[in-house]
Amino acid sequence: MSHLNRRLRDRTLALAGVFQATRLAQQLAREGRAGPAAIAVSIHSVLEIDSATTDDIYGGARGVVLGLQLLRDKLKGHADPNDMEMARYIINVVQLERRLSGNRAMLAVIRDGIESTIAQMKFFRIENKDTKEQIHPNLAAKLAELYTMTLSTLTPRIIVNGEQGYLENPSIVDKVRSLLLAATRSAFLWRQLGGRRWQLLLRRNAIIREATQILDDIKEP
Repeated sequence: MSHLNRRLRDRTLALAGVFQATRLAQQLAREGRAGPAAIAVSIHSVLEIDSATTDDIYGGARGVVLGLQLLRDKLKGHADPNDMEMARYIINVVQLERRLSGNRAMLAVIRDGIESTIAQMKFFRIENKDTKEQIHPNLAAKLAELYTMTLSTLTPRIIVNGEQGYLENPSIVDKVRSLLLAATRSAFLWRQLGGRRWQLLLRRNAIIREATQILDDIKEP
């Protein structure tokens, strides 16, 4: 694979990470549930601060299948009633990441917080392997606290809409905040890889083709 093709693939995966994390946060806030495996991949991607490749951050392209499908379908123009809200979240995440990138002090705080969480990961293992819950509540709580201390103090502040009962559930709120941190982390990666907002318009077809190709590769035995 050429360098240019690799860069496009990596940018597409990172952008899929943004789409996936924001959709999962939206689903949790509105429905109180979302795919546990996808949630686990997105939240754990926050901890992958020294990964060698973009694939490693998400445990392989399969980890962001939901994000790739959303990226492909939404750029093609396939819409559903929740898309305007999701688009607002994504725009806010990208804007938030730009604010963060210029704030070295906050970047240092976030990195220190992530490193501290990584050091405690051995205490955050799921004991019951049969459970559908794949994120230890303490891990979600730690990352949610980090989000609250840092990103939530910047503008534009992301206001998540949903059912009041779910938004008053501490476990769901922790996951939503952790996913917003994950979305911002993916947006940071996307920009590091050369991703820019104008590409979503001017290079939309190339992104659609790349997302489609990655999805096709995943389907192959």
